[in-house]
Amino acid sequence: MIPAVTRQQMVEVDRLMIDEVGITLTQMMENAGLQLARLTVDRYDVSSVMVLAGSGGNGGGGLVAARRLASWGVDVHVSLTRPDLEGAPGTQLSILRSIGVSIGEPRAADVIIDAVIGYSLAGAARGRAETFIEWANDEAIPVLALDTPSGVDVDTGLAPGAGIYADATLTLALPKVGLLDSNYPGELFVADISVPALVYERLGVTVAADLFRRGPIQPVFDDQGR
Repeated sequence: MIPAVTRQQMVEVDRLMIDEVGITLTQMMENAGLQLARLTVDRYDVSSVMVLAGSGGNGGGGLVAARRLASWGVDVHVSLTRPDLEGAPGTQLSILRSIGVSIGEPRAADVIIDAVIGYSLAGAARGRAETFIEWANDEAIPVLALDTPSGVDVDTGLAPGAGIYADATLTLALPKVGLLDSNYPGELFVADISVPALVYERLGVTVAADLFRRGPIQPVFDDQGR
């Protein structure tokens, strides 16, 4: 069994990674985006991808995935909840602009990547985030969500407002407790973002040392749904 963590535990994982281990947010973002891009091309027959990106770390991971997919010959279009981003997500956006990745309003594609809101959701989605969620749910296009479907509380698995109904979700580091029995995530996968064992030991969470030995993306449930 792969253990699941709460939102607060995941906040602490990120803090320990950055403050005590020295693995930066940019490094984690790169790992997340690479695995997201990898699952996109492995799971779907894609020639075009629509990336919906928020302004935080989740959006930054989506922008990394956009860059990777573009470098693999996929036609990528990005839509942002805000026109300009700061910090590590802003750096990723600058790179996309410099290499000519298309940025504008949402449009149809083979797959939608949902990187709008991660585990930091506080209340119902609002503004362009809510607009993006409703647009994605209205399209007859599979949605692959990063970490959690946008608008969904990772502790409860419920959406206090609009929530993405994903075909699949690539959650990061470990599954979040609310996603294990929720109608929103679709098929649930977990991605290696290079969290050292000592971080989990500090939290009192037992994680098998060989969890990602067979590959950096693993299904959370086996074929019997366990």
